[in-house]
Amino acid sequence: MELDNIKRVYFVGIGGIGMSALARYFVKRKCIVCGYDKTKTNLTTALEQEGVLISYVDNEDTLPNCFTIDDKETLVVYTPAIPKNSQILNYFKGHGFKLKKRSEVLGIISKGQFCIAVAGTHGKTTTSSVVAHILTDTGYGCTAFLGGIATNYNSNFLIGSNNVVVVEADEYDRSFLTLHPDISVITSMDADHLDIYGDASQLQESFKLFAGQLKPEGTLFAKKGLPLSGAISYSADLDSQVKAQNIRVENASFVFDYSDGEHLIEGISLMLPGKHNVENTVAAIAVALKLGIDPEKIKTAVGNFKGVKRRFEYIVNSPEHIYIDDYAHHPEELRACFNAVRQLYPDKKLTVIFQPHLFTRTRDFADDFAKVLSTADDLVLLEIYPARELPLEGINSQYLLDKISLNNKEICGKDLVVQRIKNKQPELLLTVGAGDIDTLIQPLKTLLTNA
Repeated sequence: MELDNIKRVYFVGIGGIGMSALARYFVKRKCIVCGYDKTKTNLTTALEQEGVLISYVDNEDTLPNCFTIDDKETLVVYTPAIPKNSQILNYFKGHGFKLKKRSEVLGIISKGQFCIAVAGTHGKTTTSSVVAHILTDTGYGCTAFLGGIATNYNSNFLIGSNNVVVVEADEYDRSFLTLHPDISVITSMDADHLDIYGDASQLQESFKLFAGQLKPEGTLFAKKGLPLSGAISYSADLDSQVKAQNIRVENASFVFDYSDGEHLIEGISLMLPGKHNVENTVAAIAVALKLGIDPEKIKTAVGNFKGVKRRFEYIVNSPEHIYIDDYAHHPEELRACFNAVRQLYPDKKLTVIFQPHLFTRTRDFADDFAKVLSTADDLVLLEIYPARELPLEGINSQYLLDKISLNNKEICGKDLVVQRIKNKQPELLLTVGAGDIDTLIQPLKTLLTNA
C-alpha cells in the first residue's frame, strides 16, 4: 500500500499510545480518521477534540458507511491487544480488508524517508523522545511517533517539514522487523514478552535481526554489553565508545559530561533523574551529533527537555509530600526507578504502590520482582492487570506478595488505595505499573495536596 493512496483510516484499538500517534499523523494528512476502543480516556477525548470519530461499542453497526466496503484508499490498522473475538476486527477480516499492524504502517510511512528507530525492552520511549526533542528544539526538525506523551509538546506525535522520521520500534510480536532504519539505537535486550518469544534467546535473536535491518550505510548505537556486532557502544560511566562521565547531582538535577572521542560536551544538565536516563540521553546526543547538529544547541535542548508523562513524573513536590509516578512494569525498570528515587532522596521513607502487569510477566519474573519490591520501605500491592490475558491458575498478587521479604507489605483493592494512603501520609510516594494504575494519580494528588 502506498502512502499517497490512503484517504481513510480506521484504527481498531485507537486509544493505545502508539496507535493514537498514528491517528494524529493521518489527521495531519487530511485523511478521514475513525476508530474503536473499549474505554474512553484522556487520550481518546483529545483525539475526538482533534476531529477523530471514536466508538466505544464493539459492534459493526457503529462503523461509518465509508468503512463498510474495502477499497484501495482505505487503511485498517489494528493492535494485537484487541481480542480475537472482536466484532469490528472480524467484520474487517470477513469483508476482505487488508489489515495492518501499527509497525507495518510505520514501515509504510518511513519508506523513502530518513528513519531513526529506537528499540529496547526498556528505555526506548525516553530515548526516542529525547532524540525527537533535540531535533525539534534545535530547528533540525523531524516527524516523530512516540510511545509516551512528551511533556514539552503534550503529545506523542510531532510533525516536521523535512524527511526525517523518529520511531519507537516495538519488539512485541517482532513488530520492529518491518522497519529499515538509517540510524538504530538498541537500549536493552532483557528478557520480556516470553508469552510471545518462549525464551530469552528467541528475544535476543529478534533484536539481532532488527540490527541487521539497518540500511547499508546506516549507523547502529547499542548499550555497552549487548551481544551485537558492528555497533557503536554507549553507556553511563563505562568504558564504551560513547559515554557519560563525571556524573553528579546538583540542585536535584543530574549533571554529566558527554564524550565520544571526537566531541566533549561538559556540564550537561538533565531534568530526568537516574543514571539510566543519563544513559538514554547519551544515546540521543550521539544520534544528534551523527546528524551534524551543533553541540551547544544539543546541550541547550537536553537542558530544557521536561520528560515524558508517566516516566518518573513528579505529581506532587512539596515540603510535606513528594509523589512520583512511573510506567515501570519490568524488574529492571523498577530497579532503575527505585535507584533514582534513592539517589535523590536517600533519607526519606519510600512508600510504593505497584500494579503488576500481565499474568505471564508476573509468573516469569516473580523472583526478580520480589527482590526489587523488597527494597521499598512500605509496599501496597494491587491485583494483576490482565490486559490481553486470561487468568493463570495460582498466579495472582498473593503469589507475588508471599515472595517479598519486606515486613510492611499488603494487598489492597484499587478502590481502597486512596484511603490507605490517607492513613499512611507518606513523605515519599511512588506509583508504578503499566495497567490502569494511572487512574489513581489524580485522586492521590488531590489527597496529598489538600492534606
